[in-house]
Amino acid sequence: MNEVVHRAKYERLIEAARRLEPAPTAVAYPCDESSLRGAVEAAHTGLMQAILVGPRKRIEDTARKAKIDIAHFETVDSEDSEQAAAAEAVRLASEGRAQMLMKGSLHTDQIMGAVVRREAGLRTSRRISHCFVMDVPAIDRAIIVTDAAINIFPTLEEKVDIVQNAIDLAHALGRPKPLVAILSAMETVNPKVASTIEAAALCKMADRGQITGGVLDGPLALDNAIDLAAARIKKIDSPVAGKADILVVPDLEAGNMLAKSLTFMANADAAGIVLGARVPVILTSRADPVTTRLASCAVAALVAHARSHDVRKAVA
Repeated sequence: MNEVVHRAKYERLIEAARRLEPAPTAVAYPCDESSLRGAVEAAHTGLMQAILVGPRKRIEDTARKAKIDIAHFETVDSEDSEQAAAAEAVRLASEGRAQMLMKGSLHTDQIMGAVVRREAGLRTSRRISHCFVMDVPAIDRAIIVTDAAINIFPTLEEKVDIVQNAIDLAHALGRPKPLVAILSAMETVNPKVASTIEAAALCKMADRGQITGGVLDGPLALDNAIDLAAARIKKIDSPVAGKADILVVPDLEAGNMLAKSLTFMANADAAGIVLGARVPVILTSRADPVTTRLASCAVAALVAHARSHDVRKAVA
């Protein structure tokens, strides 16, 4: 039963994204079988319109060796380096030819380095942050965990954007008022534990309209953020406790350990996306199963659609 529910969460996201017009997506340096096949599978599933960006000969050689048909895919040639491919993919996005970016067989810091360069034109007033949309078998809903990959020790000011990015992501996934748990090691404010002070501040900022679109509570320990019974035992009276949709971790180390603990000890899958730039950035791992790779693309497609819809409303 858990396995059926487990798969159904991502399948719902994929099906929702398939109903949208596939967004042009610049795939940076898809020069190994895993990254190239992932882009091609996402395109064939209807989740995006893949534009393969990188050294043409290397991409074609990869496709031939892996027996992947790329005859009908647009390829944008670049110099034979990860940095050059990342810069070219970002250029396509800045010119409006791509509505999403996807990491190929290059390091995350290489594509993100190209994204955050001011001359690239993809930065916004928001802090760029990472979210995992996690499918945990023991939980009846997909959980958003932020930030486990970009911001190492975010300040309170940066956490405002991290939380807002996650809330906007939840909206794109169809949750109009997501429940946001600001995590710490405890559920009481302790002046000796900085994360509890920042959690309280974030909640008050939400009360004053500095963070919008979600219901925040914190500090909350992980158990009483996701488990109703644990929250009741500790007598926590909160609209978020036990029902959180979004888990905001204190720093990258905590987020990375939480996500990997859920993945390797709770059989969870983690679809990764970077938010805060003008276009969503799809981060996948070579170890990701097919459904997880497709879920990452689906999440980005839903975000891109929501963003374009908001832009149209603003222009109207």
